[in-house]
Parts: sequence; structure tokens; C-alpha cells
Amino acid sequence: MNALSRELSRAGIMNRTKEEVSPEILHYLVIRGTYGELLERAEGITPIEKSLEDMKKAYEELMAGWETGETKTAEEVFSESDLAKLILVTALIGAGAVEEDDGKLVLLEKPSLEFLEVELRFPIEEVEEYLDELEKRFKPGMVTEYTLEKNYYVEVLEVDRELVEAALEIAEKYATEESLVEATFDGIARSVLADVILELAEKHRRKNELIEALLEREPIVIEGERERVNIYYDEDAIEDFLKTLQTLGYLKVKGNRIWV
Repeated sequence: MNALSRELSRAGIMNRTKEEVSPEILHYLVIRGTYGELLERAEGITPIEKSLEDMKKAYEELMAGWETGETKTAEEVFSESDLAKLILVTALIGAGAVEEDDGKLVLLEKPSLEFLEVELRFPIEEVEEYLDELEKRFKPGMVTEYTLEKNYYVEVLEVDRELVEAALEIAEKYATEESLVEATFDGIARSVLADVILELAEKHRRKNELIEALLEREPIVIEGERERVNIYYDEDAIEDFLKTLQTLGYLKVKGNRIWV
């Protein structure tokens, strides 16, 4: 964080560091039963059907490459990202078909997938449209995961498009791909919003009139060849953004008057 902030500052890009402790709260719907039972009840519920199909493929792959009596490390059997195999190995251990021995896994037998007891979990938003049907067919449970984390940020204060793009280029060495994608959209959206505000401020010299004109234009749309970005905002957010533009020297706000 500090290294990125220093490099941005050397490039003449205004920024500030931020630290905050914040929770991540995730809700999951959980269904349990034998593979055969779940398959029988899953018809028409796409997320469950897909999960069971993935599990069937994973089971066939797992059994094809693992002989009875053979010992393997967990890393050889599944990767952290291979959720279907992780669920299967858990089910196989529960059924007594796989034994853990000194951190390794021994396949004792190859039971039928149909009779394995499995547990599937789905983020609530993935199955929201099926909740009534899920309740009738599966009597699901719910798991909530609460994670308290300290996060570190470097906030780029610029709204000029060239400076934003330069900041993103520098950040490539420091940021994860996910955070960089999010920052890209944030930077572009803020830059476009600033341009629209400055354009409207040439005509509307009173703050209340400017905000009203902005609210009438919501959403501001950025069109690409195959994508579109819709920019939404409310009155309080615009009030704060005007303060940012004033701090950066793009305009001056005093009372209800605006100078560009």
C-alpha cells in the first residue's frame, strides 16, 4: 500500500492511503442427502442440477485415476478450487471409503456415487428464484459466514482521465486482478461524471440547479463496442463529489453559487 502510494505521488498523482476493519458476511443455503435423492428432486432447479452434473464428472475422474488401496496426498486428489472433488472426498471419508492416514488419503473401496451422502451449499443470490421450491423439496438449512478483515486501500483522488489511466497502469504491479478491474470502472465512471458536472456547471451556476440537472440525466451511460456502463448517483453523493472537485481545483462552491 505504502509503496504504491509513493510511486503514485512521484508520478504527480494525488492519492491517500486508507485502512479499515470491515466484515464480510456471506449467506449460503445448504442441502443434504444422498446423491441419488438430490438428483431425483433437483429437476428444473438449474443451480442444483449443474452442481450434481459437475459432481458426477468429478467422481468419474476421481475413480478413474485412483485405485483401491492406493495412497495419495490431498493435493494429488483435489485442488482448493475444485469444490466438487472436495465435497466428494468429504463424502467418501464419511462413508468409510477413504481413510486419512498421516495427512494422506487411502482409497479403501469405490462405492456407488448414488448412495454417497453429500452436502451442497449455494450462495443465497444464486438460488433466490427457487427458494419456495427448494423449501418444499429439500428442507434446506442456512449457513452464514462472518469474516472480520482489515483492508488496505490507496485512493486515487484524480478525476482527469489521463491521470486515472496512468494510476491504473502503475497499480498493475501492486493490485490483484479483481481489485484492478473494480478500480478501472470506478476511475472511468468518476472521470465521466466529473466531465458531465463541469459541462453542466457552465450553464447552471447555482448548486441546486446543477444537482437537479444531474438527477434528470441519471443514469449517465458509457457505451462501448460490446459493453455499457450505467452510472447512478443520489443527491448526497453529488454533494460530496462537488467537494472533491473543489478540493482538486476544478470548481468553487460557496453557498448555492458555483464558479468553474
